[in-house]
Amino acid sequence: MYRESFNPSQMMTERYFELHHNYNEAPLSVEFHQHPFYEIFFFLSGNVTYIIEGRSYKLRPGDILLTGNQDIHRPDIRPGKPYERIVIWLMDDFFNHLKDFYGDDLTSCFSDAARNNYRLIRPDGTKILYLKQLCQQISLTARSLEIGSAALASAYLTEFLVHVSRAYYDAPASIKRDVIENKKVNQAVQYINENLTEDLSLDRLAAQFYISKYYLSRQFRQFTGLSVYQYIMKKRLIIARNLLRGGSSAMDACLQCGFNDYSNFLKAFKREFGTTPGQYSRR
Repeated sequence: MYRESFNPSQMMTERYFELHHNYNEAPLSVEFHQHPFYEIFFFLSGNVTYIIEGRSYKLRPGDILLTGNQDIHRPDIRPGKPYERIVIWLMDDFFNHLKDFYGDDLTSCFSDAARNNYRLIRPDGTKILYLKQLCQQISLTARSLEIGSAALASAYLTEFLVHVSRAYYDAPASIKRDVIENKKVNQAVQYINENLTEDLSLDRLAAQFYISKYYLSRQFRQFTGLSVYQYIMKKRLIIARNLLRGGSSAMDACLQCGFNDYSNFLKAFKREFGTTPGQYSRR
C-alpha cells in the first residue's frame, strides 16, 4: 500500500473522502486537534495512547478509533517502535449519498460512540487482515486513472464502513480494560458538551459536581490534556465552525455557541482556525 509523509495541516482537499497511510520511525509531536469531518483511525504499530474527549485508549495493532466533527483528540506517541496507521477521512456528503442510495445510516456508530464517549473497536485477527486488504484496494483504485476507478474506490470504502460498523456493535466489553478515565472528568466533559451556551466557570462546574475547583482543574488537565477553559473554548469554536458549514451567519454562530461578545468570538475563531468566520463561510 502506498505510504506518505505525515501532513500536520490535517485538512481534506478531496470532496468526499481521503485515505492516508502514514509511517514514522521517530515519534511525532501532535497537538490536540479536531476535524470538520469524520475520521477512522486504523492503528497498525507503535507505542501509542490516544486521548479523545478525556479518555485515554492504550492501543494494540489492529485497533480502530472513531471520531466525529466535534471530538478533540491527540495521539501520545512514545519511542521504541515505528508508528504506522491508516487514517480515513469522510465528509457528510459521502454518508448522505449512501443513505439516499441504500437507506443505511453508516454514521450511527460515530453518533453512538460520541454519545457513550467510547470510541474504540478491537476486531479479531481475521477481520483485521480483511480490513487491511480493503484499505489497500481503496488506496490503489483511488489513485488509478482507469475508467470507473472512483466508483470502485467508493464501493470498497462502503464495504469497509459496513464491516467497521458491525465490528463496533459487536465489540466485547473486555476491551474497556485498556481505557484510562476519571468518572468526575467524564461527568464534567458531558456537562460542558450539553451546556455550552451556559455559565461554565470553574466555580460553577465545581459546585455542580460537589468537588474542589482545584481538584477538578488538576484532574481535568491530567485526563483531557487541556485546561477547563481551553476545552470549553475549543468546543464552542467547533460548534461555531459546524454552524457556519451548515449555512448559519457569523453572528448566529457566535450567539449559538455561547459567546457573548462578537469581537472576542472573531479573535478566538481566527486564532483557532487561521481565518475569520466570514472567510471560512465563503471558502
